[in-house]
Amino acid sequence: MPEVYQAERTISAVFKEQKQVDDVIRRLLDRGVPRDHISVMGRNFESETRISGFISKKDVILGGLRTGAVFGSLFGSFLSLLTGVGVLFIPFVGSIVAAGPIGAVLLGAASGAIAGSAGAGLVSVLTTLGMPEDKAAIYQTRLQAGEFLLMAEVPSDRTGEFQLLLESAGGEETQVIEKTLARPCPGLCNSPDDLSPEVRAHLSSEAQNTFIDRYNAAINEKNDEFNAEQAAWEAVHQKYDEDENGVWSKAKVKA
Repeated sequence: MPEVYQAERTISAVFKEQKQVDDVIRRLLDRGVPRDHISVMGRNFESETRISGFISKKDVILGGLRTGAVFGSLFGSFLSLLTGVGVLFIPFVGSIVAAGPIGAVLLGAASGAIAGSAGAGLVSVLTTLGMPEDKAAIYQTRLQAGEFLLMAEVPSDRTGEFQLLLESAGGEETQVIEKTLARPCPGLCNSPDDLSPEVRAHLSSEAQNTFIDRYNAAINEKNDEFNAEQAAWEAVHQKYDEDENGVWSKAKVKA
C-alpha cells in the first residue's frame, strides 16, 4: 500500500525567471510532492495565447478560482500540471496569475485583505499564514517587479531536502511556515463546524449548507478537494448574492 503524503510545513522562495519555476515544479513532482500541494504566483508568465482582459475580484467566486480549467490551458505545460490556475487582482501588486491552493487562500483570507481593503495586500495574507512581515514585504515587492513566488507544502522531516532543492534551482529568500495552507474541509464536511474559518466567515447558515451539500457530492464524484471547492462556491454563487459585508447571504430572486 503506497505511503500517504503528509504535508506539515510550507516552504517558499522567489524566482527571477519562469524557466526556473518550471524546473522546480517538475523536480518537486519527481520527489513525490502532489500537484495540489504546490502553489505559484507571478505577473509575467509567457503564453502563446493572448488574454484580452483580467478577472477582478467581482468576477471570481470567493474561495475558488472557477476559471482554472481555462487558464490551465493557456500558460504552458508546467502551470497546467497544477490545480486551479486563474487570474486575480491583489492590491499593491496588480493582476497576477495564481496556481494551486494559494489562490483559494488569497480569495478567502479571513483578514479580508483581498476582499476590498484599500490598504491591504499580499503582505496581509502572508502574515496571516504565519510568515514574518519583513519577508512577506520582500515577496510582495519582488512580485511587483515581475518575479515569481513558489510555495510547496512538505513533510516536516523533509524540510531541509526541499529547501536545498528550491535554492539549488535558483530560489531566493527561502522561508518555512510551520503549517500548511487552509483547505475548506478535512475530507467530507459533516457539519458547518467542519468548514474552515476562512470559508465559514463568508457564508450565511443557509449558504453553508449549500456549500457543504455540493462539496460532498463533488468529493464523492471525483475525490478531488480543489475541484470540489470550486463546485461548492459555484453552487453558492448560483443561489446567493453577497451582502455589504462580503457574506453570501442574499437569496437570488428567480425570474
